[in-house]
Amino acid sequence: MNARSREMHIPVGPLVAAVGGVLLIVSLGLDWYADLSGFNSFEVLDLVLVLVALVTLVVLAAALGLLRTPLRDGTPLVIGVAALVIVLSQLINPPPAGLNDDIGTGLWLGLAGAALMLAGAILSTARIAIAVEPRTRASAAAAPPPDAPPPPARSTPPPDQAPTVADEPRP
Repeated sequence: MNARSREMHIPVGPLVAAVGGVLLIVSLGLDWYADLSGFNSFEVLDLVLVLVALVTLVVLAAALGLLRTPLRDGTPLVIGVAALVIVLSQLINPPPAGLNDDIGTGLWLGLAGAALMLAGAILSTARIAIAVEPRTRASAAAAPPPDAPPPPARSTPPPDQAPTVADEPRP
């Protein structure tokens, strides 16, 4: 088994989008307006935001090869745009409960999560990945310690080799 077959590639785009999705779900439990959380201030939009955030997690699992899904390639981009539009609409036009002056931390985190979802979708079109290779005990023992000094460089040939014409200094 060679090193190439053990290497695992983690796609950066779906990973960034999934982090944004988790951040969006967490933000819904925090205060969006005064003392109202995202779950308390919306009727249906909170469920839509949770659904689109969960889809980003499914896209990451599919990109890692853990699931097979019927999702098309453009799905993360549509999901990211939808999440960002919904959160921006709630920032611009809050619920009519008279809470226009007090925007909570949850709304800003939701906006950041939706922006990360969109950024991850855009990054996924570039197909950038992080390569991870698992290390075994044998390969870890064979590798020099990180603080070991490099071997000294040899400027002169070993004594058993006679100098050649190319090795002699020119005047």
